Amino acid sequence: MSEVQYLTPEGLKNLEERLKHLTEVRRAEVAERLRRALEEGGDLSENAEYEDAKNEQAFIEGEILRLEAILSTAQIIEATGNSDQVQLGSVVTVIEKGSKEKEVYHLVGSAEANPREGKISIESPLGKALMGAKVGDQVVVNAPDGQITFVIKAIA
Repeated sequence: MSEVQYLTPEGLKNLEERLKHLTEVRRAEVAERLRRALEEGGDLSENAEYEDAKNEQAFIEGEILRLEAILSTAQIIEATGNSDQVQLGSVVTVIEKGSKEKEVYHLVGSAEANPREGKISIESPLGKALMGAKVGDQVVVNAPDGQITFVIKAIA
């Protein structure tokens, strides 16, 4: 993973905290589980606790490597708050055409995207459509159910 990973300051902090937790807490917990499972003895191929702990250890080590790779190529982005165009880091308020309900999205890099929190990747269909748009513009997004049109109401 050598491509730049765009992160907000908050996203960087969250990933660093997750990495620290995995390396300092979870790694030790799983090592202890493995040690206890080995002490139980018997045939390791039939020891479910040992197998489960090994699988969890593999997952944790993979996640540590993934986070380290993201952090090694991280570039911090901050919205200037004064742009009249949507850019990486912008917080955009939109209304879906035919609706009156406002939706707010924070455009972030893919490593930080979390749609449930309103953080969408600039690489997502909506993120791509919003990039470079201005207040009042209509953007069309190709969704599984067809095209959706959004009107940009505010950019922060």
